[in-house]
Amino acid sequence: MKIPRTQLARRLQNGSAVTLTSTLIAMALLGIMTTVALMVISSAIFTIQLARENDRATQVLIEKTESIRLYNWDQINSNGFIPPTFSVAYDPNAATNQGVNYNGTIDISPAPISSSYSNDLLSVVVRVSWQTGNLQRTRELTTLVSRYGLESYIY
Repeated sequence: MKIPRTQLARRLQNGSAVTLTSTLIAMALLGIMTTVALMVISSAIFTIQLARENDRATQVLIEKTESIRLYNWDQINSNGFIPPTFSVAYDPNAATNQGVNYNGTIDISPAPISSSYSNDLLSVVVRVSWQTGNLQRTRELTTLVSRYGLESYIY
């Protein structure tokens, strides 16, 4: 009984085998593909880090503006009640301060409108800045606060 020979066995018998040149080309292609794959993974991790930092900055901005909206008019207008600068860690529950620190400012000024309500409105601008590698990043949130605002509705 004859066993059929495979195509590779026929090539080896005919003297045509994988050459050193083709092996080197295959290894070079494999190296290039591996390098590209590692670069894509590294870029994806950096993009995820940027997204997390942006989300945390948004959380800080919303936290500060929502707390200001709960103060009454006299508290907002008194000097020193709302500190003009603040610093928040990336993870405030961590045992040690790891990662990014967000430095922020709160600017409270008369609202930029010209109407009969201008004495009853203030413009609040909350800015947050942080460093990611060599990138200096900032976010800003602006809102209006009314003399007869949200705090009057909370019992």
